[in-house]
Amino acid sequence: MKQVQPIAIANGKVVTPDGVRDGAVRLAEGMIVGVGDEARQDGDEVIDAKGKLIVPGLVDLGVFAIDKPAFHFGGISRAALMPDQNPPLDLPSRVNYIAKSGKPDLWVHPLAAATRGLEGEQLGEVALMREAGARGIATGRRWIADSGVMLRVLQYAAMLDQVVVAHAEDGGLAGSEAVATAGEMATRLGLPSAPAQAEALAVARDIALAEIAGARIHFRQLTTQGALELVRAAKARGVPVTAGVTPAHFMLSDLAIGDFRTFGRLSLPLRSEDDRHAVVAAIGDGTIDVIASGHDPRGPEDKRLPFTDAEPGMAGAETLLSCTLTLVRDGVIDLPRAFDLLAGAPARLLGVDAGEIREGFEGDIALVDPEKPWVVDRRKMAATADNTPFDGQPMQGRVLGLWKGGVKVD
Repeated sequence: MKQVQPIAIANGKVVTPDGVRDGAVRLAEGMIVGVGDEARQDGDEVIDAKGKLIVPGLVDLGVFAIDKPAFHFGGISRAALMPDQNPPLDLPSRVNYIAKSGKPDLWVHPLAAATRGLEGEQLGEVALMREAGARGIATGRRWIADSGVMLRVLQYAAMLDQVVVAHAEDGGLAGSEAVATAGEMATRLGLPSAPAQAEALAVARDIALAEIAGARIHFRQLTTQGALELVRAAKARGVPVTAGVTPAHFMLSDLAIGDFRTFGRLSLPLRSEDDRHAVVAAIGDGTIDVIASGHDPRGPEDKRLPFTDAEPGMAGAETLLSCTLTLVRDGVIDLPRAFDLLAGAPARLLGVDAGEIREGFEGDIALVDPEKPWVVDRRKMAATADNTPFDGQPMQGRVLGLWKGGVKVD
């Protein structure tokens, strides 16, 4: 599905990396061809933005399922899919199939499994998977315990100039039973737990290995003060390390699991209130580079269980934008920074010309009303499952329209 007629989305507030300005964005042949008041031309199909935000389509880095209705609701035009599929994305043929699966109204960027079967032992065919369409290499839901294997993953990634997306949790400390962060809440509830330091230990080792290999490493989720301080220090000395987080970890703490509600059963688990504040500060000072949904829809067969037996995960695509806009209203970040976290930075990590309103970039555009109120209702979600920890919570900010390659997404 290709764009037939040039489109001018006019009379809006255009959010670019350089700031927010009144004007228009012109799309032709699937690309952004003009930005500003002068962009509109005779013969264009004109869409009146009515003063709302004209922003890049979101680039969601590290989802576990492709859920088009939820992505479109949330303004997501591209999604990087984790290799934790059934079967895992550890063969070029599987990667190639996934890379084509979202067209024409969603780009899916597969992340290649770092090891065969995601077992953390034998390296995957990462070079062949890159040729098949992989935009990065990922360790999956688990930490690679063998430092020698992880070093080789990073060395191959450096040779291929691909980012490694790493899970930050020392499996030896976390084990297979922990479902909460060690502390007062886990003790009161009697839940098996792991110390928050399991995250910092994993980060410290992987940063050291990335320095040896000269590789780019991205921690998909960082949720503790100790781990964030390590990344902050590594960035200061020039290590190519980046960090992401999901809204759950800057909006919620482990107080949210007080009633054993399994929608708060996540991986990484919810942390203390002090760690939540540390995450917010890290978003504000640039230590955290990416905000992603962590979209992982789980049905009742996985969630309607005792807390310790439930599967981790949340349906996050629909609330990603609104949650991030709370940081703008609270003065933590401004609008250009918000959309760099949601689109620009993840697109750069994946090596795609998207995620910014810039001439020559893909025509992936969303029209957003940042003030529109709504209430999260799991019974009305577009996602394939309703496991949101934000059920019943008032939100502000909704997507009014989405264009993928210059074509309106219905």
